[in-house]
Amino acid sequence: MALIPTTILTGFLGSGKTTLLNRILQENHGHKIAIIENEFGEENIDNEILVQDRNEQIIEMNNGCICCTVRGDLIVALSNLIQQKNEGKIDFDRVVIETTGLANPGPVAQTFFVDEEVGSYYMLDAVVTMVDARHAMQQLDEHEEAQRQVGFADKILLSKTDLVDAEHIRSLRQRLSRMNPRTTVSVADFGKVAISEVLDLKGFNLNAKLELDPEFLQAEEAHEHADEHVHDEHCGHAQHQPDQHDHHHAHHSDDIAAFVFKSTRPFDTAKLDEFLGGLVNVFGPRMLRYKGVLLMDGADRKVIFQGVHQIMGTDVGVKWGDDELRESKMVFIGKNLPKEVFIDGLKLCLV
Repeated sequence: MALIPTTILTGFLGSGKTTLLNRILQENHGHKIAIIENEFGEENIDNEILVQDRNEQIIEMNNGCICCTVRGDLIVALSNLIQQKNEGKIDFDRVVIETTGLANPGPVAQTFFVDEEVGSYYMLDAVVTMVDARHAMQQLDEHEEAQRQVGFADKILLSKTDLVDAEHIRSLRQRLSRMNPRTTVSVADFGKVAISEVLDLKGFNLNAKLELDPEFLQAEEAHEHADEHVHDEHCGHAQHQPDQHDHHHAHHSDDIAAFVFKSTRPFDTAKLDEFLGGLVNVFGPRMLRYKGVLLMDGADRKVIFQGVHQIMGTDVGVKWGDDELRESKMVFIGKNLPKEVFIDGLKLCLV
């Protein structure tokens, strides 16, 4: 049986997750989606849609979707859905899990890698984060949870953009890109967004033909760089010195940040395995997301690696093209990670 693609929908309180879910539950998009909504309260699905009582409920919608309210463990809820699907009681081909507004999406994502039963039925497709354009700057300043939600995102959906001007949106987009350069950003005011912007993003799919987002390295490619270089807002280029930032950047110092490693020299497999394993053991709780396309010594195929916290996986990708630049590209997103330790160690793993 094919694995069921699962999307984690996260975002800070009031970011618009429920509005988006209501549209998914009611629109005729042709998918049979099971939505797991795991908390009652201000963010629960509307009373007209969801029966509120103290028992778990599965409500079937007229468009073929179902809504499952969960009060217990996520693993149990996913197992129960599969059991009922196998018994022919319900049918679905996608799952969307809504986290609470103050949730760290990391443990939810790890569920799909650490539980054997869940991994045998479900595939984590992507983490989609809703961001309230009007309040995001303040929320990112004040709440680590909001920063983590951005750091984990494979896709960011901006809501409430009608309440701010274009300059504010530009500044917010720049900040989000600095925090997580591998994500893409779309607008989803009032939950209006194409279903293709939410489902089947393959943000976690190691078996797909996986490449890093083409835009995320454009800043580096605008300069003449050495063979290995890391480029972020703290790099040594004069135009990026903190005291020369424009005023939109100067007020924000985010704990969650990203940095990039590139090299056209291949990695020594044994050295890299040992070093990455050490990084995960020491810094895993602070490593939100990491992903890369690796050039390995003696290999004619790309090696794809990515991980969440302490869970890291690799897969063999497509062959390097004859006219293609053979180059490792790695991005690390985390909380207060020692960039120099990562970069210096990766350099020592090169052939």
